[in-house]
Amino acid sequence: MAKNKEEKPSQISVVDEDVAKEYKALSTQIKTEYTLAWKNQKPKHDTWEVRLKLYNNQKRDDSAVGDTTMFTIMQTVLASLYVDKLDVEFMGREDGDDETADNLTAMADFDYDEMGKSVVDYDWDWNTCFFGHALVAMEEYERDPSNNIFVPMPKAIDPMVWLHDPRAVSPNGDRAGHGAMRFGGYEMYMCKKDMEDHPDFFEKLNFTEVSRGGGMESLLEDAQEARDEHRGTQASLPNEGEGKLGDNSQYVVTVWYTHWKGEKYKVYLVNERADVVGIKKITRKLGRRTIFPLIGRKLYPTSSEWYGTSIPDLIEDKQRARAVASNLGLKAMKADLYPMYIYDSNRIKNRNDLNFGFNKFIPADLTDGGSVNDAIQPLQKARPNMNLLDFIYQSLDVSAQKATATPELQQGAVSEEKRTLGEINIVASRVDTRYSLSAKVFGWSEAEFWYHWYALYDENFADKIDEKILRIVGAFGAKWRPVKRGDIIASMTPDIKIESKAVSRAKQLEERQSLLAFLNIALQEETANRRYAIKESAKLFGFGKDQIDRLMPPTIDERIAEDQNVLLNQDKLVPVLPEDDHNVHLEIHSKARETDATFAHIEAHKKALSIKKTRPDLFPMDQTLTNFQEGQAPPPVANVPAVTPRATRPVQPSQTSGQPSGMNEQ
Repeated sequence: MAKNKEEKPSQISVVDEDVAKEYKALSTQIKTEYTLAWKNQKPKHDTWEVRLKLYNNQKRDDSAVGDTTMFTIMQTVLASLYVDKLDVEFMGREDGDDETADNLTAMADFDYDEMGKSVVDYDWDWNTCFFGHALVAMEEYERDPSNNIFVPMPKAIDPMVWLHDPRAVSPNGDRAGHGAMRFGGYEMYMCKKDMEDHPDFFEKLNFTEVSRGGGMESLLEDAQEARDEHRGTQASLPNEGEGKLGDNSQYVVTVWYTHWKGEKYKVYLVNERADVVGIKKITRKLGRRTIFPLIGRKLYPTSSEWYGTSIPDLIEDKQRARAVASNLGLKAMKADLYPMYIYDSNRIKNRNDLNFGFNKFIPADLTDGGSVNDAIQPLQKARPNMNLLDFIYQSLDVSAQKATATPELQQGAVSEEKRTLGEINIVASRVDTRYSLSAKVFGWSEAEFWYHWYALYDENFADKIDEKILRIVGAFGAKWRPVKRGDIIASMTPDIKIESKAVSRAKQLEERQSLLAFLNIALQEETANRRYAIKESAKLFGFGKDQIDRLMPPTIDERIAEDQNVLLNQDKLVPVLPEDDHNVHLEIHSKARETDATFAHIEAHKKALSIKKTRPDLFPMDQTLTNFQEGQAPPPVANVPAVTPRATRPVQPSQTSGQPSGMNEQ
């Protein structure tokens, strides 16, 4: 992380009365905001702590059995959403940005591994499934030119320690800012060295005046204790023994996002939010609006609410009921194996004689003429309705499966009920439909993530100084592409397209079948562009551009037209030659920037096609190829002058002639 610290005053660092009063007022504001959010959301955090214990059931009674419904469904949904990687593609907003967009798409693919997004995605998705809403902070950037390291560093925020504005719907609201949070933040542990090296912290902190705890309202300490309990480790007292750990001793630091003096700030506080020890102004823009560098993700969003519906919201009660049913069934089984008896104490004098023993004889007094069968009898008691118990147990399971679209087959288990292949396929398609909805909802936050990724490069990638080397693996093996700021930062923020890989494959298969069926008809036309048809088919079969180029190398006209695009993008005139394949040139030039030279060049190609139709004798190359195919000697090539385009933008069609003016000029 780049370090650019300034010495700033604080109550526990440099003393300056005027500035200290400002920071004291800021800390008072934040303490009020924190308490307001804590009172509003503490009940939900208490519920989460209980659910953590239910998730893996390590704290259950040893004599009882636990139910794993929550764990099973969580893992099933999480696996489906995590494995279905969301692909990102950048698209330019104006002419000439196609190359920049291609560079951004390639760099996003390269950075996916560099910034450890697969790990961040797992934490982000797990938190979303379990808590209903989860955040990722996208504000840190690692810059190390000597090792070719220029990469954003996303961070998944623990929902167990996060608090926010009770009236907020999301960190930054909609496009207009409606529903955006006014304040929010979390607690974290930091060592002395971490605080001293952090670029946003003040210089010369007096750590003897910094307490290690977070106070009565500390969510961090509550979350640590809850996690100790759910994983079966010994919960320690808050900060027990921390003072003796030396440099490893940790302090509770509150990281808070808020508004101050009309601007957005990220503030660091200690001593139960009484003292400000660091501050950073937030300048990231979305249009004209400043936004927080936070991205929220929901699983089953509810309109106008911060929290979506989580899997434990739907499953917790059913897991508890299934556990009760399971344990009652076990107790009923034990009661049948070890029943209770009534015995005649006048006939069996010693109670210990009834203890079990092999080949054992029990004395009984039968002087009154009674029978041995009357000496002891099983105790009659109510017998549970096991069929009803099993029905309730199965009904709870079906209810959980319906709520989350996770049938037994989706969980990797064989269904007890026999079903036809058609029924299984119908169920699978409906499950995919439900999951594709969640994947599409995830796409909202994924697009926002890559917007912040682009913004970090825009803020930190230095012009004429930084150069990043990308490794791109294709059909020709690995190749390295150096990019500078001008190669990835456009004058207008590019569009971002997010698509689920599973949805993309299904759409690709459908388009492939439609295209192949259509090509059987279209290619019967002599003028059909067979080369284009083959390339489009290759794309739908999953081939990349480099693979297609290797299969069908670009023709000389395609290569010349691409080189000409470079000049046309610079608004330089390029002549049109008689031997050009004008249709190919028109196809390639459609990708060029809309300059005056491009318009003129395209019109010259159209003019050449028109002349070729009316005066084929002026284009001897076509006749040469025809005669050569028929075995005749080719005629001499006449000197046909090149068509030089006029550097003027075409005007609108004439109202009287129905064709653009100047068409008769040559």
